[in-house]
Amino acid sequence: MRMRRKKNLEARLAECADILFEVYSDDKNFSTAIESKSYFNYEKIFGNSNPVHMEIGCGKGQFVCEIAKRNPDINYIAVEKSANVIVQACEKAIEAGLNNVYFIHGGAEYLPCFIPDGTIERLYLNFSCPFPKKKYANHRLTNKNFLRLYEMMLAPAAEIHQKTDNMHFFEYSIGELSDYGFTLKNISLDLHNSGFEGNIVTEYEKRFSDLGQPIYRLEAYLK
Repeated sequence: MRMRRKKNLEARLAECADILFEVYSDDKNFSTAIESKSYFNYEKIFGNSNPVHMEIGCGKGQFVCEIAKRNPDINYIAVEKSANVIVQACEKAIEAGLNNVYFIHGGAEYLPCFIPDGTIERLYLNFSCPFPKKKYANHRLTNKNFLRLYEMMLAPAAEIHQKTDNMHFFEYSIGELSDYGFTLKNISLDLHNSGFEGNIVTEYEKRFSDLGQPIYRLEAYLK
């Protein structure tokens, strides 16, 4: 079911304009659209040259706002397709007074248009949609087509950190990452009972863990 558009959404988005970039593209074929580059100037956005990390699928912003609070010397770019959801994330960052978070409203397909090659030092994929039907596998954020885009954006030795509650999606992700050439480490089949320290619980994660479902986690990097 499609989420009902929030009241006063346009006005609320406009109030977040200083920390929110709206992706517009007339070219719906992202393979050709990404040939047009308009790279971000990180120093202009953040006012510094600190390392840049990214979360794709930031939801209401609980994870990115918390990790940004804990790491003021790291800049974060948070990406989300839903306007209804990203506006809440932006408002949360503004309310918290965070100056090291910047949001992109748009699909991950178009990120190479704006993100300079080799500049993202860590990528977070938290509870991405698993698209369980095989015919939609190309939409999964760990599909090889997305991994190809990430490789462009990731700095040398950068890591991808993934969390999900979906076992089949996790198995699929392990296969896609491995086949692409990523090395995997710190794989957990039950994160909350693994002794892992420093975990930031997302909105979805709390919902699933409260139901007793295990949380799966991995880290991946290209040599």
